Amino acid sequence: MHIRVRECRAAPRPRATDQKGNKTDSMSSWLQRQLSSHQIQLAATALVSGITVAGLIYGGQAIRRKVAIEQLKASIPPLDEEHQAQRVRQILIVYLPEFRTVASLHNCAELIVSVKLTDFGAASPLPSASREDERVAALARRAQQGEYDDELVNEQLTRTASFLTPPRFEKLRSAFVIVVGLGGVGSHCTSALARSGVSHIRLIDFDQVTLSSLNRHAVATLADVGTPKVQCVRKRLEAVVPWVQWQCLNEVWRREQGERLLGRWGHGSEREPDYVVDAIDNIDSKVELLKYCHGHGIRVVSSMGAGCKSDPTRVYVGDISTSIEDPLSRTTRRKLKLLGIGEGIPVVYSTEKPGPGKAQLLPLPEDEFVKGKVNELSVLPDFRARILPVLGTMPAVFGYSVANFVILEVTGYPHETTTGKGREKMYESILSGLQGLEERLVRKAGQDPLGLKIPVTKEDVAYLIEEVYRGRSVISGLPTRLALTRWKAPKDGFGVDQRWNGQKHSKVQLDELVCMTKEEAKKHEEEVLRSGKPPEVVYDVEVVQLVERRREEEKQYRRYR
Repeated sequence: MHIRVRECRAAPRPRATDQKGNKTDSMSSWLQRQLSSHQIQLAATALVSGITVAGLIYGGQAIRRKVAIEQLKASIPPLDEEHQAQRVRQILIVYLPEFRTVASLHNCAELIVSVKLTDFGAASPLPSASREDERVAALARRAQQGEYDDELVNEQLTRTASFLTPPRFEKLRSAFVIVVGLGGVGSHCTSALARSGVSHIRLIDFDQVTLSSLNRHAVATLADVGTPKVQCVRKRLEAVVPWVQWQCLNEVWRREQGERLLGRWGHGSEREPDYVVDAIDNIDSKVELLKYCHGHGIRVVSSMGAGCKSDPTRVYVGDISTSIEDPLSRTTRRKLKLLGIGEGIPVVYSTEKPGPGKAQLLPLPEDEFVKGKVNELSVLPDFRARILPVLGTMPAVFGYSVANFVILEVTGYPHETTTGKGREKMYESILSGLQGLEERLVRKAGQDPLGLKIPVTKEDVAYLIEEVYRGRSVISGLPTRLALTRWKAPKDGFGVDQRWNGQKHSKVQLDELVCMTKEEAKKHEEEVLRSGKPPEVVYDVEVVQLVERRREEEKQYRRYR
């Protein structure tokens, strides 16, 4: 028996009707019809393709960023003990356990600031080292750890040791010297100290090597332009004296940081600085440094201005009270006197006088003054903005003179410098003699000399004696028992200047005075000033001509005082 199986199909769903009885499509039916549309399929395909492409692009960029980051990390050299970032890390490691007090936190913050982070909060970048620099640095690290043959050191320094003798040479080898300022003077001084045998040197300077400084810097090369001077000097000298221990502080000298900057060699060390070298060219910072050292009993020697100087035979080492006609020295001396310091600081200075045709401090262009805020042109606030002409040889002369003085002082080698007390007393004596002369001449004119004042100071006396007349009599050339006297009797007599009521004022002027010995001045008073004879009748032509030359020179020098 055959059974017929009927095909069962689902009965079609009735179409929905609206309120009016009209039949409407269901949502699913509408979607089926839309998806079967060819245009919709093309749009969907484009959309999916766009999403896929975008994903690939963003994924590729992410991969490239990751690769670039890895390459950047790989390009960063490993930090050594001298990198500034490593210094920050070491400070944190040492002081982090001590952050129990505000004071310890403040001290740590000051140390971290001293490494001079950039405006972006990162350590200042160091230039990439060449293979030769890396080799020299590696040798220096080993030498500073004691892995250097003492026989090689002794052989390299044998001439210095022979000159000083072994006991003095040992003092030099163990010396600790701080050099503040590493321009032309400071770099040459540091080079001489290191090459001579000083084993511990601390360098302090905020500045970088510039192209214009290569004419006077001791060791900098074109490759060092833009790098900190402290690192430049250390790197170059490590190739010469790898055993020297260095501390490099790339920062400005500040009185507030004096205890740290001029303190002992290392944490827990008892080694105090044997000498501080002041090679700063900013007057305010120089005065602050000298005042700090003087007040704390730290031996210091200061270099005065090498700019605008050209005569190495006029460079002297002496007490600051003896430095004459050096603009930087004169200003420094005056500011120190206001602080109660008149002498006791050795300086290297030049007695060379400015004059016509010689280099001068270059003025700023007029348009800079029109713009205003000229001080903003300085590297740092209160630092000079004008250009100081420098003959490249003169900073070296100053630097080696400073280093030579430090070496002799540290080792106790016999040497002499110009002391201030003897010359100061001499100037006072000459000024007193001139005062007496003017009183006698006023009395001769029939006036009362009581209370007479002369318009001449002790500094004027020093200027005339040392600079104009070279410390010698114009008559005999003798350098002892000197005095100042008028050269001629004035046409209007020796009377008191009557222009100011209630004040007796001598009419004598600097250009009227000449230098003689006391015996010659006494005779000159009788034969010329009292008798009225002209000097041309009393003295030889050579003497008269010499006096006229000196007086003409004084007129030129006077413009620069």
